[in-house]
Amino acid sequence: MGKKILVQRRGRGTSQFRAASHKKKGSVKYRKLAKLEYTGTITGEIRDLVHDPGRGAPVARVLFEDGLKKIILPSEGLRVGQKVEYGATAAVQLGNTMPLQSIPDGSPVFNIELTPGDGGRLIRSSGGYATILGRDKGKVTLQLPSGEMKEIPQRCRATIGIVAGGGRTEKPFVKAGNKFHLKKAKGHYYPKVRGVAMNAVSHPHGGGAHQGPPRSTTVSRHAQPGRKVGLIAARRSGRRRGKK
Repeated sequence: MGKKILVQRRGRGTSQFRAASHKKKGSVKYRKLAKLEYTGTITGEIRDLVHDPGRGAPVARVLFEDGLKKIILPSEGLRVGQKVEYGATAAVQLGNTMPLQSIPDGSPVFNIELTPGDGGRLIRSSGGYATILGRDKGKVTLQLPSGEMKEIPQRCRATIGIVAGGGRTEKPFVKAGNKFHLKKAKGHYYPKVRGVAMNAVSHPHGGGAHQGPPRSTTVSRHAQPGRKVGLIAARRSGRRRGKK
């Protein structure tokens, strides 16, 4: 009788596989959408720039003129004590947030809403930005980092600039311990051992004289938990052969 396989242990939700969400600084979203943002501007001051565990980009603590304290995603180049503006009439400069209809074509933007008031959904990782290409019939066309073109309602908000913390992925990990601590902060399991490298008692793909699944990797949707690894409820398997 073997031990529980990895997917079974992860499913229990023990501390080994759980993200340390209690260390996070809080939700990084825009202010609740108010009529003021379509008719005027509200100003805030950056009080601090801090690291948020499990997030590649830093976050900024902002105090707005109406007394609201908020955590935002800062753009590259912002500093403590600098003013940021929210609203349709805000100045077109780095770190300011406004509806897409107020941002000129060619501007880099990030933390883009998909629907007005959702707080920001797209382009939130360090060094990321999208480019405004044009607008038509109430929609603004953006080019995402992947190269994909996407149309967003013009009333959706975005921040001008590039997400702070760029270049993070260019630094090599050098040793496995560094990657372990990165994965631990995000609640990811590392290192992850391949099933074919395990013993037969530890995984359905383990055992044998050489590394390779001892049987078909296709498994039923209704298989018992200890067997449910591989291609679950696959419609087909194998290489696709070209039509003659």
